[in-house]
Amino acid sequence: MVTPRAPSQPLLPWIIIVAICSSFASSSSQSQVINPSCQFKCGNISVPYPFGMSQGCYWSEDKNFFIRCDETDPAAPVAFLRNSSVEVRSISVDGELSIYTKVSRDCYNSTGAKNFTASYAYEFPIISFPFSSKHNKFTAIGCDTTARFSAGPFSAGCSSGCYGYQTDLRNVVNGSCSGLGCCQSSIPIGLTFYEVVMSSLTGYRYSHDNFTCGYSFLADERSFNFSVEDLKDVRGRTTFPTVLDWSVGTVTCQEAVKNSSNYICRERSQCVDALNGPGYRCECVNGYQGNPYLTNGCQDTNECLDETLNRCLNPKRCVNTQGSYTCSCPSGYKGDGRKGGTGCLPDRSLVIKIAVGASIGGVAVFFLLCWLGYWLYKVLKKRRIAMSKKQFFERNGGLLLRQQTTHYEDSVERIKIFTSDELEKATDNFNSDRVLGQGGQGTVYKGMLTDGMIVAVKKSKIVDESQLEPFINEVVILSQINHRNVVRLLGCCLETEVPLLIYEHIPNGSLFQLIHHNDGDLILSWRTRLQIATEVASALAYLHSATSVPVYHRDIKSGNILLDGKYRAKVCDFGTSRTISIDQTHLTTAVQGTFGYLDPEYFQTSQFTEKSDVYSFGVVVVELLTSRKAVSSDRSLEERSLATFFLSSLEEGRLLDLIDPLVKEEAAEKEIMAVAGIAKQCLNLSGKKRPNMKEVMVELEGIRMAHMPVAPNKPPQQAQVTVRIPLLVDDTSYTGPPFTDTDTAPYQSDVHPLLLR
Repeated sequence: MVTPRAPSQPLLPWIIIVAICSSFASSSSQSQVINPSCQFKCGNISVPYPFGMSQGCYWSEDKNFFIRCDETDPAAPVAFLRNSSVEVRSISVDGELSIYTKVSRDCYNSTGAKNFTASYAYEFPIISFPFSSKHNKFTAIGCDTTARFSAGPFSAGCSSGCYGYQTDLRNVVNGSCSGLGCCQSSIPIGLTFYEVVMSSLTGYRYSHDNFTCGYSFLADERSFNFSVEDLKDVRGRTTFPTVLDWSVGTVTCQEAVKNSSNYICRERSQCVDALNGPGYRCECVNGYQGNPYLTNGCQDTNECLDETLNRCLNPKRCVNTQGSYTCSCPSGYKGDGRKGGTGCLPDRSLVIKIAVGASIGGVAVFFLLCWLGYWLYKVLKKRRIAMSKKQFFERNGGLLLRQQTTHYEDSVERIKIFTSDELEKATDNFNSDRVLGQGGQGTVYKGMLTDGMIVAVKKSKIVDESQLEPFINEVVILSQINHRNVVRLLGCCLETEVPLLIYEHIPNGSLFQLIHHNDGDLILSWRTRLQIATEVASALAYLHSATSVPVYHRDIKSGNILLDGKYRAKVCDFGTSRTISIDQTHLTTAVQGTFGYLDPEYFQTSQFTEKSDVYSFGVVVVELLTSRKAVSSDRSLEERSLATFFLSSLEEGRLLDLIDPLVKEEAAEKEIMAVAGIAKQCLNLSGKKRPNMKEVMVELEGIRMAHMPVAPNKPPQQAQVTVRIPLLVDDTSYTGPPFTDTDTAPYQSDVHPLLLR
């Protein structure tokens, strides 16, 4: 501890030992393992290895590296050197340890007699922890103060006064310790103890009443800046930071390296002899930083990120390397690229080589440049085209198509990817004369491929996010469908500005055109009408139940039923269709479809089921029976909706007034009533009471087969079944396959677990 000296006490030995002699433990190997539970923080003070705060956490060869952490006040722990009272301020792996030392005082009364003296001395028998002669200065403050610094044979000191009878402070300068109010003296190297003797020439008899004391201390000159206010009680400070230079052991590097078991410097570090006493210390080699006393403690310094270390002429041309960095010069320059180095100078040899090469092979270079230019043009053009195609592919839903078809690889293989050049040639650059028709999703052109095949090319509308899903939906659905009554998708093209779909060409237009825009050149017979209805029912039955995942068309109408050369029906336009998993009963979507064909139940609930397609099919059947449009503003209000007018006519017993005269001429009334009964079932306002398409297909096929003439030498079928059509004026019988009335009980297949994929 530190003891103040009374004013009357003579100068006696007052050295206080604050750190006992070092004792060394038995030697340990170079690969000593530090306990993972070691703490290296005492409050705000970092305690780096080789220092430590518990056994196994500091260098075991020297217990002077033990730091005691006093946590009496948990909020403000205090670090001490070993078990001494010397408080530690900070520790650096660079060989510096900062402690607090106390201020010595020498005070006098008005008569010049001492009334208070407090002198402090420090002795460190740890010769490897000497006071730093580089950073510490012995400082005396006062207007009539002489302080002597004694350390064995060495003695130094200084005197401080204020002059002008010690009362005039105008000559005292803040920040200066040149003898006016403050003086300083250096200390020798290797100093491990000192004592202070203070005196006054006049006993402060001529000093200002406020300045009757002198002060002295050994302190880090970086922590003290003199001020006139220090003349009075050193502004209340009782301690100052003082720096110790610490080192390892007492031998030089040359000797330490020989004893590998005690040598403490680790990889990527070097040994440096202590300059302020015996022993050595370790430091990371150039280009590395960290703790050289720990394994892998020295880590590479990224000089490129440190403005003070990056000496490149252009900091952005700095490349960090292990332990160093390199700088580069721009093209055409050479040198190390560093400030203070060779810098970057024009590469004259390169200029000479270029000039010589140009003079010898000018013509060759010219042709080479031409060839390179042409090659570069072709490469860039090819890249632009490829980039454009890629952008169009992504914008036209290519990524969505790839995602949708992940689980249908076999279907994808059947789709041919056409090039834009092929389709432009096939459609005469999409000539307006080649237009077959326009739909909700785009325009259809007639085209001829190079092999002579006639195709229909559907050019979608300008793509936006709202159109992508219908387009990709049609591709995915059609790629999975293989049915003779469904338009076959041949391929697609996504590398154009708008996506293109290529279908088989259906020559005879749509059913809508045949029924409503026929100039009389073609008579649609009853047999053909039955065939068309049966084939459409077959296609829908296939979509609903025969595909791997049920498909709802959602826009069945006469305009979406095409007729081939033999007037076979082909269902088309799948832009609004949806595939449905087999574990859900319905699909909830925004209402889509065509008025007049739209299921009223779907319109009200937004829940689309297979029975919604059944309703739309029922409207098509009524169109075939009546040759009237599904909706027409030219008709009276009660007749505007064909489905409603048909049902009311059926209930009132005047259905035959609604039937197309050509149908009445060719068809038996029983057949008309049977087909009308099927339409009535399909148009039931309750979806659960409608038949499914498979049942409708069977019934229509039976009626069609019964209508066909019996072939020669083939006996007529013996089995006959009487079908009763409900809600007609008269009970009518018809010979053919059985037909079940579903007005009173729902079909067993009404509830299908259907799920939107």
